[in-house]
Amino acid sequence: MRSEAIVGVLEKQYVTKLLEKGKRVDGRGLLDSRPIQIIPNVVKKAEGSAMVKWGDTVVLAGVKAQLGSPFPDTPNDGVITVNAEISPISSPTNESGPPGPRTVELARVVDRGIRESKVLPMKDPKLCVIPGKKVWIIFVDIYILDDGGNLFDAAALGAIAAIANTRIKKVVIDEDLEEVTLLEETEPLPRNGSVVSLTFAKIENTIVYDPNLIEDRGKDARFSLALTDKGIVCSMQKGESGIFTQEEFTKILDQSSALAAPLLEKIEDCSQYPELNEMYNFEF
Repeated sequence: MRSEAIVGVLEKQYVTKLLEKGKRVDGRGLLDSRPIQIIPNVVKKAEGSAMVKWGDTVVLAGVKAQLGSPFPDTPNDGVITVNAEISPISSPTNESGPPGPRTVELARVVDRGIRESKVLPMKDPKLCVIPGKKVWIIFVDIYILDDGGNLFDAAALGAIAAIANTRIKKVVIDEDLEEVTLLEETEPLPRNGSVVSLTFAKIENTIVYDPNLIEDRGKDARFSLALTDKGIVCSMQKGESGIFTQEEFTKILDQSSALAAPLLEKIEDCSQYPELNEMYNFEF
């Protein structure tokens, strides 16, 4: 057995024995979150951005917006696309190269949470500028800088925090020529509330919220849900081979609103921060 596998087995045994006593590696309760900090507007050339420090996990999210053509099957809707990248420097086990299954799943889960929550009103005239012709295309890019566990929640929080402080250029429309002129003046990106991700890990018979790196590596099953500020569950994602019982799912859903409340409050704070954060001025 390779040394990495041996370490993994020993880590899981250690975590499991602690959980049997109702304890966690870092001293938290089973439903306690690690400390969370959001630093808004850190990327100078992005329309919106945010850095999230969630325990040992660090995520940078940025939003770019450009006018383009809508999809043929949704000619009256704006477009959103989410991309993720897990940096090789974020963990000794992460390697350079094309996105792997973990990265692809991360982007899809964040994308689905935003899309299904209807947080971005894609039919809004500010996003669908000329129906069938010109719409805003919103690119959300997520970079995992330090993998300390629970990437789903940190990435989703970074994405929606960046969206919350995004500003797009105002436009002038020539309806006869069907042309759009961009102005220098900007306005907030239209937004209908907020959405957050909540992730639970099951290790043997114990379920914990916001798994840290050791718990993440030792989990038997993972369950993530996206919850809006109106209390609506708009997407779910199950991971790993372990199972959750119906009773466990019900308990998770009952606890979700209370866990989401502090995250939603932090997002709204970001929307009140339109200026560039000079202390963290990233340029790409």
